[in-house]
Amino acid sequence: MADASKFPIRARTILEVLGKPKAHVEKTIRMLIEEIKENPNISILHEKFETAKKMEKSLFSTYVEIEMIAKGMDTLVGFCFDYMPSSIDIEKPEELVLKNSDISLVFNDLLSKLHNVDMVAKQLRAESSFLKKNLNNMLRNNIAVLISVGKNTLEKLEKLSGINPERLKEFLDLEVKKGKLTLKDEIYGTV
Repeated sequence: MADASKFPIRARTILEVLGKPKAHVEKTIRMLIEEIKENPNISILHEKFETAKKMEKSLFSTYVEIEMIAKGMDTLVGFCFDYMPSSIDIEKPEELVLKNSDISLVFNDLLSKLHNVDMVAKQLRAESSFLKKNLNNMLRNNIAVLISVGKNTLEKLEKLSGINPERLKEFLDLEVKKGKLTLKDEIYGTV
């Protein structure tokens, strides 16, 4: 049995990229492979690229299957954290012996990545909330200006605001309910 912390590990893995346009997706996956090749602890033995295929909502998806050798378990785990392969199959060695210190390193790396992901998620939630609040304020101001110049029916507000009709109706109904707008005979007014 080999000491996994030092022994080369041969694996097959699949990396996927989703995005648009098609040329960008295909260029990005090739750039990923070039980036991996710069890692002195990883050797790519074989790579097989697939042509990007159109998915839903004009997105394209492609993948590359690679056969590689990673110098040690920590390198392989780092590769998984950095590139998030969709699958990995360790071919050699058939058995690995992990010391508890090696396992601790893997778990600590995992926890570090999870904390980073959690921090990014919280930051994105805060930014989303901030943007939503400001967008609603801008929409409220835009509607008030349109109403003040006589563009005060749902149809006129839809046309001039460029807002999705259903979303605009929801927003206007909420503003009326809050008492920030009035609605009489299908004509909106400011309070």
